[in-house]
Amino acid sequence: MGSKGFIILVGILLAILHQDFWLWGDGSLLFGFLPVGLGYHAAYSIVVALFWWWVVRAVWPADLDVSNDEEMPP
Repeated sequence: MGSKGFIILVGILLAILHQDFWLWGDGSLLFGFLPVGLGYHAAYSIVVALFWWWVVRAVWPADLDVSNDEEMPP
C-alpha cells in the first residue's frame, strides 16, 4: 500500500471515529467540568489537524513551492 492508500485508510478511520456513538449517552465529566463528548471532540480535532498537516507535507507538489523570482529546474 502506497502513501496515498495509507492516507485514504486513515481518513476513513478518522471519519468513522468522528461519529463517537459510544459516548452519546455518557454524562460523565473530565476534570470535573468538561463533558466527555466535548473533551473527545477537542482531542479528535487536534488529531485531525495534525493528520491534515502531515497529508499536506507528504503529498504537496514540490514545484509549487518555487517563487516567481526563482527559476524552475528543467
